[in-house]
Amino acid sequence: MSGHPEADIYHRQGMGNRAGLGKAPALVIVDFVVGFSDPEHFGGGNIAPAIAQTVELLAFARRHHWPVAHTRVVYAEDGSDAGVFTLKAPSLRKLTETSPLSQIVPELTPLPGELVIRKQGASAFFDTNLAGWLAFRRVDTVAVAGCTTSGCVRATVVDAMQHNFRTICVTDCVGDRAIGPHEANLFDMGQKYADLMTRAQLEAAWTPAR
Repeated sequence: MSGHPEADIYHRQGMGNRAGLGKAPALVIVDFVVGFSDPEHFGGGNIAPAIAQTVELLAFARRHHWPVAHTRVVYAEDGSDAGVFTLKAPSLRKLTETSPLSQIVPELTPLPGELVIRKQGASAFFDTNLAGWLAFRRVDTVAVAGCTTSGCVRATVVDAMQHNFRTICVTDCVGDRAIGPHEANLFDMGQKYADLMTRAQLEAAWTPAR
């Protein structure tokens, strides 16, 4: 992301610094459900390779006993809890509790003890118990994977930072249906809200000192 043609603007204004890793990380996997893995519904772009990388990251997090949270977008069958988000994107109302589209992809199936959040908005934090769940576990660093980079990942990253968690956006574990928004949002998040690290960089940074 440092090669962005306008990166110097941010550098001159003192942005793009690193928050670094804390001592107690957690992994939050945003909306890697069947509907977002399928280009015929909500997927496409680089979401499939991001899921493949997240399989490896999730295995690493489990080996190191990180708290893990997964999110799903879930609306009532009758649409009674739908809001303005579904006016912008009405097809989201298909993501009900029992719809195959709203189920977490099989390769990332949660294990007992991992939190599964049902949300109706973009951020994993908005109107959910995620912040309290992380605080109870004394988490200080949140690594974010999932989709879409420009939507629910970005909203989750911003809210993680606003809850004063050191926030890592794992660049090859997030994906979007279109590459332009993916790249633009990674750059902007890296300047203001999160540290950008690949899966390999995050694993290497965590392992030697722990």
